[in-house]
Amino acid sequence: MCEYSSQNGYANDWHFVHLGSRAVGGAGLVFTEATAVTPEGRISPDDLGIYEDGHIEMLSRITAFIEDQQSIPGIQLAHAGRKGSTASPWKGGKAVSHEEGGWTPIAPSPIPFDEGYPLPKEISSEEIQEIPRAFVTATQRAEKAGFKVIELHAAHGYLLHQFHSPLSNKRKDEYGGSFENRIRLTKEVVAAIRNAWPEEYPLIVRITSTDWVEGGWTLDDSVALARELKQLGVDLVDCSSGGSSPHAKISMGPGYQTAFAERIKREAEIKTGAVGMITSPEQAEHILVTEQADIVLLARELLRDPYWPRRAAKVLGATIEAPLQYRRAWV
Repeated sequence: MCEYSSQNGYANDWHFVHLGSRAVGGAGLVFTEATAVTPEGRISPDDLGIYEDGHIEMLSRITAFIEDQQSIPGIQLAHAGRKGSTASPWKGGKAVSHEEGGWTPIAPSPIPFDEGYPLPKEISSEEIQEIPRAFVTATQRAEKAGFKVIELHAAHGYLLHQFHSPLSNKRKDEYGGSFENRIRLTKEVVAAIRNAWPEEYPLIVRITSTDWVEGGWTLDDSVALARELKQLGVDLVDCSSGGSSPHAKISMGPGYQTAFAERIKREAEIKTGAVGMITSPEQAEHILVTEQADIVLLARELLRDPYWPRRAAKVLGATIEAPLQYRRAWV
């Protein structure tokens, strides 16, 4: 969950406490928020980044603490594309001018996300080649910072998903038109990261399973993409949805995206993660024991309760060893 609490992409005490609390709370894997691989890849000027060597120092402190709590530190690498140069939600969420620290975002086609969002610049074929290189450099910094899992963000209407979806990709070159062309950049980024990332460390890709809009990206497309990702060495697909259109009609309810994870897991024969309105220990356990997905990823529920994993363990009869300082409360 984006915290919109950085200056120039730098992590700070807020991120240390925020992420560290989830590790103390018993989460097996703790991810950063979407972490931009270029300054222009941020959603807002307040976003976390890993586009400078200076970002490594504080991130290293955070990963060391997470590991001290017997959790695994993960980083979500991202590029916002046309959703960039916007204000933090509590500042209105719309376009930020150059005078206020904004920039001209890039996109596969010059189509703004919605009214009040910046008009993006159509990225050239030459500029597209810089994108995998930016992700590789970020990957190298992530390893130096001590992360053990990378999740590539290719969902929620950000740059890679913008290339996937016919709603935002109107290109006529080798990166637009056919399904194969629209997923080309994601495949190039994945291959580049996998080549730079230690083989023993997992690589996850977060995808939008469906745009929820007629004429957009579909679940069939996601199954086909997942098959391609498996061939490139992706270990797991995190199955979310939506984000490409402000007008999508989403059928929301408890576990409403779990069926996406189940179908992609079964048909693409790849491990999947389930997300979206998973709130109770019993619900999460049911997803796993019925093999609808291989892991459950929590976001808003862990914002509400960083100790959710410890409470879930108690409900389900499992044991998570608490830090010495807290054991009087978790006997």
